[in-house]
Amino acid sequence: MFIGGHIFIFGLRVLPSLYMSTKVSVLNDGPIRIEGDFAILDPTGAAFGLAGRTVISLCRCGQSANKPFCDGAHARTGFNDPVAARELPTPKPKL
Repeated sequence: MFIGGHIFIFGLRVLPSLYMSTKVSVLNDGPIRIEGDFAILDPTGAAFGLAGRTVISLCRCGQSANKPFCDGAHARTGFNDPVAARELPTPKPKL
């Protein structure tokens, strides 16, 4: 669960609210699901109009006709990428 700060997913900045939690889930063989209070910005900083949605899914298979959003193409194309949580290595120091 993320509170505040910035999250980048496929180059898009997701801005969680400072007051409500935001949950990001990577689904087996499917999309990245974002729930809570957030904004999704394009590379220029313009916000996508989410029409009040508090849950959206971002494409992970690359086949959606509505990128960056999921349109279910992963199911039609047989996208297969199971996910298991793991620890990331310590970041390398920036020089």
